[in-house]
Amino acid sequence: MTLELEILETSFDVLAPRGEELVEIFYRRLFAAAPEVEPMFAGADMLNQRTKLLATLVLLRKSLRDLKGIAPRLRTLGALHVAYGARPEHYPVVANVMLDSMAELAGDAWTPQVAAAWRHALNFVAGVMLDGAAEAERLAA
Repeated sequence: MTLELEILETSFDVLAPRGEELVEIFYRRLFAAAPEVEPMFAGADMLNQRTKLLATLVLLRKSLRDLKGIAPRLRTLGALHVAYGARPEHYPVVANVMLDSMAELAGDAWTPQVAAAWRHALNFVAGVMLDGAAEAERLAA
């Protein structure tokens, strides 16, 4: 898989200082776009949830040049999300919400080229997580 590494790294580094704000915007937008997922978070400590999401984004940023290295963790994350009730149709919604959240925070720095690079990267992440989810469902059956 070929990613636009420079674009991804540079654009994330612009967003990183406002990471807490990014994940706050993300969850606000997610619950507005897909209210059916909000009950999955009913018992969650949302501060902890936002911290976990931000840590995953930082890990992705650090791992862009070694995607094979992050794949096992993403598969495990996908398997965990099955237990939370995540379904394959949620993944495109989550990706779109993340892209919109990043765009809101980045402002004029969010160009079509940056958006395309992130869409490609998030599609990779979703694909690996869905592989992990499918494997977890096979093992549970």
